[in-house]
Amino acid sequence: MDVPPEASPAQTILAFDFGSQRIGVAVGNSISRDAQPLTIIHAEGDAERFARIGELIAEWRPARLIVGRPMHTDGADLPITPRCDRFARQLQGRYGLPVTLVDERYSSVEAESDWRRAGGRPFRGKPGGKTSQRQRMDDQAAAIILRQYWAEPG
Repeated sequence: MDVPPEASPAQTILAFDFGSQRIGVAVGNSISRDAQPLTIIHAEGDAERFARIGELIAEWRPARLIVGRPMHTDGADLPITPRCDRFARQLQGRYGLPVTLVDERYSSVEAESDWRRAGGRPFRGKPGGKTSQRQRMDDQAAAIILRQYWAEPG
């Protein structure tokens, strides 16, 4: 028997926008079903990356982790998709929390659109470049991924 939503306790959820250079992180809870950008992890190697993620998990004590799965608009895998899938498996293995992959095809486009509506300038330069404004969008994209998770029928 399902517990009515009003009777279930609030659960904290962390969401990740995986990238080879940076990982955007957002936080939300199951009552408000909203998401807030939290941080961007800039890490050189897996040890540093997972140490920072471990700190966030200890601080926020999430019940679940969400990972945005990058795909082409037609649903085909991108070159980074297998690395993202591995990252999701590593999260589950290291922290023993359930991990859900969410289609993130349009999260970056939506993050840029939100940025522009808020008065930001259009992105310039190569994504990931040292001066790219995209570096500030990874946590925003993670929040969008978490909102997509809330919107999925479940």
